[in-house]
Amino acid sequence: IPYQGSRESAQKKIMAVIDEMPRTKVLKDKENYIHVTFTTRIMRYVDDVEFYLPADDKLIHFRSASRLGYSDMGKNRERMNTVKEKFAKQ
Repeated sequence: IPYQGSRESAQKKIMAVIDEMPRTKVLKDKENYIHVTFTTRIMRYVDDVEFYLPADDKLIHFRSASRLGYSDMGKNRERMNTVKEKFAKQ
């Protein structure tokens, strides 16, 4: 996810997006790294999402992975697209 401004402001902005989303739990929020879990509404599957903000570029790298199963019917992709859209609007 590209951003303008400082890394610190981008990290605060991505945290604001995460805080608005349902069924989330922040496990780590460090200088340039965030680890969050999202729990699906119906089946209660837990997805691990990691955000990394390197100092040398203006990008937020992210990785989203289900803890169980082989298919989530596109829920991870949909969620991360929502995160990107909300981040761009803030």
